Amino acid sequence: MAAYAILDVEIYDPVRYDHYLALVAPALEAAGARYLAKGEATVYEGDWVPRRFVLLEFPSKAHAEIFYNCPLYQSLKAMRDECSSARLVGIEGL
Repeated sequence: MAAYAILDVEIYDPVRYDHYLALVAPALEAAGARYLAKGEATVYEGDWVPRRFVLLEFPSKAHAEIFYNCPLYQSLKAMRDECSSARLVGIEGL
């Protein structure tokens, strides 16, 4: 069953964040993940104001967790944390 990672990212340093994106994209692809959406979101209800919204699909929750906890991603996450802040949740598909 597919699993999804949903991120709400506030970017402090766009140049460094772009460098992070260039490095994380092939790592995500190698993990079997793919971007389903990224960019600005439109809020129709509620008080949530997402900054940069990202929706990723993984083959399964296990794949997502292995990717998130692997040394490669943890080093990339440290890079991301230096130039942005994020809220990240995961959910399994139907």
